[in-house]
Amino acid sequence: MKTNQTSLISAQLHTIGDFIRYASSEFNRAELYFGHGTDNAWDEATQLVLFALHLSLPFNEQLSDKIFNCRLIEAEKNTLLALINRRVTERLPLAYITNQAMFANLPFYVDERVLVPRSPIAELIVNQFKPYLKKQPKRILDLCTGSGCIAIACAYAFENAEIDAVDLSVDALNVAQINIESHGLIAQVIPIQSDVFSGVAGQKYDLIVTNPPYVDIDDVNSLPDEYTHEPEMGLGSGDDGLDITREILAQANEHLNENGILICEVGNSQVHIEATYPDVPFTWLSFENGGHGVFMLTKAQLAQYQDVFNQALK
Repeated sequence: MKTNQTSLISAQLHTIGDFIRYASSEFNRAELYFGHGTDNAWDEATQLVLFALHLSLPFNEQLSDKIFNCRLIEAEKNTLLALINRRVTERLPLAYITNQAMFANLPFYVDERVLVPRSPIAELIVNQFKPYLKKQPKRILDLCTGSGCIAIACAYAFENAEIDAVDLSVDALNVAQINIESHGLIAQVIPIQSDVFSGVAGQKYDLIVTNPPYVDIDDVNSLPDEYTHEPEMGLGSGDDGLDITREILAQANEHLNENGILICEVGNSQVHIEATYPDVPFTWLSFENGGHGVFMLTKAQLAQYQDVFNQALK
């Protein structure tokens, strides 16, 4: 945005509410994609403006009116206009601008080394995986941990559990370490570099939870621009999106204790799972807050269909 144009816009906007309205209009005009923490331009604009002003949500209704009518100084206006322009021109997800994301009601640091947390698995964690887990887990594996959000949320849900957070990407593990330290969980959550289960050979868990790359090639090629800022290795997984999931299904049984369960997200690739394993009785989970493509299998089921899973790898 040119300096003269910025000055003209700044002269006509005065309050927090003005900037939220302006940002919302600009986001809609640019036809931005919302899916990294918000689902509409108004909420996205509100988060961006309040972040830049070092304010926080939520406000009660009475306080909101007062805050939104507060006038801004010129330096604040310039900062906001620069951030709004960046969101529009770069199509950068808001979480990468603020370096903040929420998951399972917890705050996380994120940058372009990791995906922005958005998995419906958060709802399962908050509910302690009931009714699927029969008892409190002592050991949990978060496979493909990324920012560490699933592992860390599990640590809050199960305070006595030991949690391994594994990922192939060293960059992702460095971000996970930031979050582990900021949440004070260095003794409970252990980051491990691992290609699927390679880094935890011989280890067994009561719960394996994983949000692996699962986007098929058609969806990868049609993703909105915002997704191009996320690490590609965190999204795509072969033509049908199941390259890594096939490995997980073939190896999970040997890493689960008796009565252990596997929770795995495959999103839109659910159709490919059902086509690849038509005889396997996947339990597809439902969510009150939205989401789909997450299945559960018990250790007994993984053992029963071990030959099927092995065959799919060939």
